[in-house]
Amino acid sequence: MQRQANRSISPRRVLLFGSVMHVWNDAFFALLAPLLPFIAQDLGLSYTQSGLLKAVFAGASGVLQIPAGFLAERWGELWLLVGGNLWVGLGLVAMGLSHSYGMLLAASFLGGLGGGAQHPLATSMVSRAYERGSGYTAIGTLNFAGDVGKVAAPALAAVAAATLGWRPTFVLLGVAGTLFLLATLAVGRRVALPPARREPEGAASEAAQDAPVRAFATLSLVGMLDAATRGAALTFLPFVLADKGLDAAQVSALFVLVYGGGAAGKFALGWLGDRVGVMGLIWGSKGVTALLLVGFLPLPVAAIAPLLVVFGFGLNRTSSVLYASVARITPARQRARRYGIYYTGTEAATAVAPVVYGVVADAAGLGVTMAAMAAATALILPASLALGRYLKLSS
Repeated sequence: MQRQANRSISPRRVLLFGSVMHVWNDAFFALLAPLLPFIAQDLGLSYTQSGLLKAVFAGASGVLQIPAGFLAERWGELWLLVGGNLWVGLGLVAMGLSHSYGMLLAASFLGGLGGGAQHPLATSMVSRAYERGSGYTAIGTLNFAGDVGKVAAPALAAVAAATLGWRPTFVLLGVAGTLFLLATLAVGRRVALPPARREPEGAASEAAQDAPVRAFATLSLVGMLDAATRGAALTFLPFVLADKGLDAAQVSALFVLVYGGGAAGKFALGWLGDRVGVMGLIWGSKGVTALLLVGFLPLPVAAIAPLLVVFGFGLNRTSSVLYASVARITPARQRARRYGIYYTGTEAATAVAPVVYGVVADAAGLGVTMAAMAAATALILPASLALGRYLKLSS
């Protein structure tokens, strides 16, 4: 009955709905990074305070991911998904109305809490819709959609922040997103999958049923290392560019290249994940990322600009493969909670990393900080070897 109900809803509609939600969610969260130099100058913030602001906003989105996963197993993913994104949109409005660092921190935390629904629930919903095949491609497409939002947000920041200031920029995107999400409530029932139920004995993949906890733990470790690099790099790369004489609008414009490369990488890696081995994809992307983290320091802006596309490709592209791999080792009935746990770990890493590297930057400078990021990124390579063995067993 469960599979018949799922087949009555078009997988493509589910993917389209989840992707549109992801565009808005990632636009909401991507807006802060290119605005940080504006905010830091206006409020007189240190690197540590700037990193803490980014950490609070990103970290808050991980707080409710596990509860959201358990609730989705009972009620379904869709309505929690829409409600969470509405929450973040209203949070952006509150951030734009903040007039002190303390108020901005509080608004960032409260608004960020709503982000806990998007990633685990949309990924679970899409993976269930594509249970019969093309899971890597579908999740890669979902992941790519998020980077459309990440490209749009810096573009908005480059135009709006330079003319209106950072506060109206937050309000503008928050109001637009809230109105759009309210409109989607009218079509939600057409793509609402019923909650996943326990499969009959023998119906699910034996590999998925028997996947050891250590396989999921290994996958989570690789994901956390990947997320830590991404969160820290996106926080401090604007300061590296600003030190080369660029103003906030120019930094925001260059971030379009970073997110554009990331979007292409997520889509391409999802497609390749259904066709080639996972290990080569991880090693190639993280090796490039580690090299460029230190390579940007001595290079002039003219040389950095085209490399930002390559950097974004390597920085973000691994995530599609990792997200889809969760479904490979998890039965459908436990998928929402497993995605909740996985994303909580990665969001925690994203939150902690900017604070840690902010302390390093204040103490030793940006050069040492970027070198430390590169070294931490290189740790993904040996950790991924164990992951590769588990994925072979689940095939």
